[in-house]
Amino acid sequence: MKVLTSNSVTVLDSRHRGNVLVAGSHGGLIAGALAAQAGVHAVILNDAGVGLDRAGIASLDLLASIGMAAATVSRRSAAIGQGEQALDQGVISYANRHAVATGVRPGDPCRLAAEKLCRAKAPDGELPPFVERRLRLGAADARPAVIGCDSVCLVRQEDAGAILVVGSHAAMHAAEPWTALGTAACAAFFHDAGCQGEAEGISRLPVLDRFAIPAAAVDHRTARIGDAASLWESGRLSYLNQHARQAGWCVGMTVQDVVALIQFGERLSQPLFATAGGRS
Repeated sequence: MKVLTSNSVTVLDSRHRGNVLVAGSHGGLIAGALAAQAGVHAVILNDAGVGLDRAGIASLDLLASIGMAAATVSRRSAAIGQGEQALDQGVISYANRHAVATGVRPGDPCRLAAEKLCRAKAPDGELPPFVERRLRLGAADARPAVIGCDSVCLVRQEDAGAILVVGSHAAMHAAEPWTALGTAACAAFFHDAGCQGEAEGISRLPVLDRFAIPAAAVDHRTARIGDAASLWESGRLSYLNQHARQAGWCVGMTVQDVVALIQFGERLSQPLFATAGGRS
């Protein structure tokens, strides 16, 4: 059995089946489900700052239900979307009961924890099919349309011109610029996954500047990662790209306020400027 890395659980293949995976993906439900579908033996993900409703580590209990050992590294120890960095620098923050049974503990170096997980029992169950959602948000007749995608993988070419609310983190996990979004959206919102202000954590935003797309990340304390509806319902902006600033967006504004500004040229409320570490 090997310890393998990947920047994202969205690109797993047959090589990962039966091996221990250290992935740069967040530890939310979607990432856990994709790891299980790929047949990995055990997995270590990024806790994404834990965030609202502990969504950044929700996969741990999910995977425990099928007997899979799983843990997360602290967002403070390794950048989101960086599997090799997680293995080399990551520090374990949380572990489910099957991982604990192998000796994995918070504070363990990720590499040591991964080696321990090689001794974990193989999963003995299967998850029900996990459906990532695409949904229409806001008023049905408002233009541009607002489309929610729980994962950036659900963005389509035909979403060009729409406002996209995406549950994925704001970090690039591939070198090609088009992977930042995949279509010429009117505007885009992502989750900041507990970003500490480092460039890697919000690397989609300057890339989208190159395509003249205003974009922002939403504070992890205000919305659940991997849940576009949550970003829409309660998300407040934490980081902005240059085109977003030029369009009048501010740190602390809600996603719905920004959408109203785009659609109707008005603000629904005054922005809340209490978001720690944000860039206005």
